[in-house]
Amino acid sequence: MTELAESPTTDRPRVDPYSASRLAITREFEVPDIHIPADETSSPWVPWGDNAAIRHLAFDVRNNKFTNILWVKGGGHLGVHRHSGAVRGFCLEGTWRYLEYDWVATPGGYVHENPGVRHTLVCDNPSGMKTLFWMEGTLEFYDDAGELDEMMDVFWFIEHYVTYCRANAIPVNPALFV
Repeated sequence: MTELAESPTTDRPRVDPYSASRLAITREFEVPDIHIPADETSSPWVPWGDNAAIRHLAFDVRNNKFTNILWVKGGGHLGVHRHSGAVRGFCLEGTWRYLEYDWVATPGGYVHENPGVRHTLVCDNPSGMKTLFWMEGTLEFYDDAGELDEMMDVFWFIEHYVTYCRANAIPVNPALFV
C-alpha cells in the first residue's frame, strides 16, 4: 500500500478556510437553497403546443440556465434543434429518442447533450414521456430547409411560465428564480 507523504512544515500559521470572518461573510451573502414541492400549485404544467407541456423548475438569468420537466403526452416530435450550451436529461417516465442516434431513453436513463449538435427528439411511445432537463444557453429550432426558425433562452422560458400563470390567475412562484 502506498503511503501518503506528510505535509511539509513551514513557519507560517495554519490557514483556517472556515474562519469566523469567512463564515460571517458567507452567511451575509449566501443565497438560500430552494425547494419546489411536487404539487402543481408551486409549478403548474404549462401547455407547449398541442401534445406537450413543461413544468418549469428553475430560471437562472445570470447564467442563462433553466431546469424543467418536458412532458410529451403521446407520440410526436419536437423538430430539429440544437443547443448553444450543454443539456443534461434524466428520463422519468416513458421512452424517447433522437432520430440521429440508435439509443432510446428509458426511465432512469441519463442523457448528456453537447453544445452545437443538431438532433430531433421523437417520442414513439403512445403513453408519452416525461424527462427532467437541465439546460444552458439557447435552444434553437430549425425549419425543414435548415434555416433558424426560433431561438429560446431563459427569458423565453420565463415568459412561457409567467404568461400562463397570469392568464390563469396562478401566483408566479419567486422560488423558481435562482
